[in-house]
Amino acid sequence: MAIVSTHVARTLAQHIHEVFGLMGNGNAYFLDALLRETDATFSAVRHEAGAVVAADAHFRTSGRIAAATTTYGAGFTNTLTALAEAAQARIPLVLVVGDEPTSGPRPWDVDQIAMSSAVGVRTYTVGRIDAAAATVTAIEHALAYRVPVVLAIPYDVAQREIGEVPTVPGPGHPAPLAPTADFTRAAIERLASLLAAVERPLLLAGHGAWLAGAGPALGELAAATGAVTSTTALGRGIFPEARFDIGISGGFGAPGAMELVRSADVAVVVGAGLNQFTMRFGELFAPHTAVWQIDTAASATNARVGGFVRADARLAVEAVTAALPARQSAVQPWRESIDASALRAQVTGPELAEDGLLDPRAAAARLAELLPEDRVVVSDGGHFIAWANMYWPVAAPHRMAMVGTAYQSIGLGWPSVPGAARANPDSTIVLTTGDGGGVMALADLDSAVRTAGGRGLAVVWNDAAYGAEVNLYGLKGLAAEPMLIDRIDFAAYGAAAGAEGVVVRRLEDLERLRTWSREDPAERPFLVLDLQISRSVIAPYQEEVIRVNS
Repeated sequence: MAIVSTHVARTLAQHIHEVFGLMGNGNAYFLDALLRETDATFSAVRHEAGAVVAADAHFRTSGRIAAATTTYGAGFTNTLTALAEAAQARIPLVLVVGDEPTSGPRPWDVDQIAMSSAVGVRTYTVGRIDAAAATVTAIEHALAYRVPVVLAIPYDVAQREIGEVPTVPGPGHPAPLAPTADFTRAAIERLASLLAAVERPLLLAGHGAWLAGAGPALGELAAATGAVTSTTALGRGIFPEARFDIGISGGFGAPGAMELVRSADVAVVVGAGLNQFTMRFGELFAPHTAVWQIDTAASATNARVGGFVRADARLAVEAVTAALPARQSAVQPWRESIDASALRAQVTGPELAEDGLLDPRAAAARLAELLPEDRVVVSDGGHFIAWANMYWPVAAPHRMAMVGTAYQSIGLGWPSVPGAARANPDSTIVLTTGDGGGVMALADLDSAVRTAGGRGLAVVWNDAAYGAEVNLYGLKGLAAEPMLIDRIDFAAYGAAAGAEGVVVRRLEDLERLRTWSREDPAERPFLVLDLQISRSVIAPYQEEVIRVNS
């Protein structure tokens, strides 16, 4: 005979290998069964939000679903910000939690189903006869709709003996949305004809294109049309030929590259939602540019889109390439006429700003030269997000994850490291975080150091302030005191957690990163770089935010 928790654990482990969480009354029997009776890997974190964040980061940096687990009550409510982020970013994960007994709530129970629903997350509650089936259904829902799901185990059901664990088929995987509808095929024909006729085509790809495995197909379309290529922040590295790629489009884009985008005749946006930051608040494309979008959304996601193809990114791009008529123009392909490397160049600034502190642009540029090439970058939220995106190339879209930006949250950086480390055990995990979010998430500094070890390092952009607020509201004359933070010694915090901490006041202090990168990851410590940067340097994307909000 097996108990309900065993049914859940053994069924979950057939489909999900990595689980992150904290043990409590509500999930104790589930975790016991998971560790004793399955081959799933459990990684302990120190805060419940960190469990969801780690599972989230695991998917973003690998494409493989992971699970989180916490107890009921306060353990569950501590996950809500991270759940909201995963829901906004459409990240599939399963959160296994304890819940109130079937007999009714106790004084310390809350309506967890209502709270999950409030942040856009569905709950499946296991029972005495359907525990295994409910577990598979939850996993299937998460994968099919690309969303987080809560799987709740009522307190009085967790230890109930219900017989042997049954074999449950699934979960099923939905087929990619094929471009077979008559309207879709007609739209593809129109787009193909347009691409064959224009002289300056642009392809802009986002994270959705990577999830669809559209990279090679995009490369073929770019070659066939002579298109210049660009990506969103989360699509970097998807195009096979970097020599024709002008980097990120949007607020993180280089000035020369963004000027070139505005000269495009037609822009085909693949697997990108065209949010306000990518669109530079409406200024990305010139009025004359014809904008087409390929996406699985029900309709175009931005008013600027004039033509829409609803289909899987890879299948649609392949169909467009196949439909291309012979080009009539003998003009040299547009991409052959540009110097993409020069267009991608960013302004680096002097070593020190006027206040004598590090210019973050100079520090970011130097870090780009020193960081290990095998890096996977995970980012907290805050003003500083520009520096990694503007200056640190990544080899593929899954090697950059920004947990928190969808929900505009900070404080989710440190627990992103365990998820990325488990997903990429042979890569170097680089956290980029600010001092505000960094101190907010300190509970999981230990989790980062413990799971990543010598394959992990953190770059803390320490400007003794909540930078985004200083740049927006400080410049408006609001009282500055709530926007400022005492100068926190993150190097000391790192050392306390078993890492090596280095305070970086000059570029020469980054030489420790050079020697660290050459050491054996099995022998070197986790490295925390505490960059003492100036708050006077405003990121270009933040200047756009200031302009719009002034």
